[in-house]
Amino acid sequence: MPRTRSLAWSELRIGVLTIVALLIAGVLVFSLTGSKGWFWQRYTLKTRFPNVAGLAKGSPVRVAGVQVGSVKDILFSGELVDVVFDVNKEVRDRITDKSIASLGSVSLLGSSAVDITPSSAGVPVEEYGYVPQGRSKGQFADIAEQAAGTIDELTGLVHDVRAGRGTAGKLITDDRLYAELQQFVTTAGQMTRELQQGKGSVGRLLKDPKAAKSLEASLKNIEDLTERLNAGEGSLGKLLKDDAFAQSVTSATANLKDLTDRLNKGEGTAGKLLTDPALFNRLNSVTERFDVLVTKLNNGEGTAGQLLKDKQLYENMNGVVTDMRALLTAIQKDPKKYLNVKVSIF
Repeated sequence: MPRTRSLAWSELRIGVLTIVALLIAGVLVFSLTGSKGWFWQRYTLKTRFPNVAGLAKGSPVRVAGVQVGSVKDILFSGELVDVVFDVNKEVRDRITDKSIASLGSVSLLGSSAVDITPSSAGVPVEEYGYVPQGRSKGQFADIAEQAAGTIDELTGLVHDVRAGRGTAGKLITDDRLYAELQQFVTTAGQMTRELQQGKGSVGRLLKDPKAAKSLEASLKNIEDLTERLNAGEGSLGKLLKDDAFAQSVTSATANLKDLTDRLNKGEGTAGKLLTDPALFNRLNSVTERFDVLVTKLNNGEGTAGQLLKDKQLYENMNGVVTDMRALLTAIQKDPKKYLNVKVSIF
């Protein structure tokens, strides 16, 4: 019958130390990955990006900048890329269908992370559900690419300037343009000095108190005129303020419009003259006859024409008029001599 041997303390101590070491190692692992939690404290989510530059397995997942998980896997999905990641269940209420997942930077070396905006307004995303994708922030590589493009543009700009292209290039390479610019600067300086010396209208306005006072008086007159207009003084003021005057002007305008309408319709003599061809023709005929009569008079035709043109006839008629005046004067002086009337009765 075999004899039972009891365990020595030295042997038992080795087992205890091994268990304690395993516990310490587990605590250390949990401390280093405390944001992830144990496997039963995590759940899996997904998101989708067109490009995951700098993202790898184990990359951090952050909510509002706080690390709550890590990337578990990266898979192709057609032309896009699915990112599978585990997050702590404590932030489940903060990752909803209103949250946005985007690529963020961990360092300037190009390492990326998945950044999720917290939103408690939506419905929490179920396990293995997709967090909506948002616009990714600029990565260091994108910034470097943009900087390289900017440098290329600056280099091309410098080449254009050296080649004399554009205004700046012509200013640097074209001596004539530089001389014109120098002349313009000189002229501007001279004009400034003349203004400071009080030359010219603007210079006098700046230096001469009388000119400034005259301008101030003119402005004061304009201000007084404006005040009078606002007060309803004068014709313009009444037109602006007096309703009766404005109505009178409106009535006169309406009457003028009515008169114009009647003329256009051919009413009245003036209207018929404007619109009736027969009346116009008759008036034109009378005018033509009058022109013929004047022409005949100028040519000396007829008694009136000869009176205008024949000097002898004019003098004879003038003599007759003179004799008649003398006869009338004599009759007035001695009427018995010329007006001796005898009445005889048979």
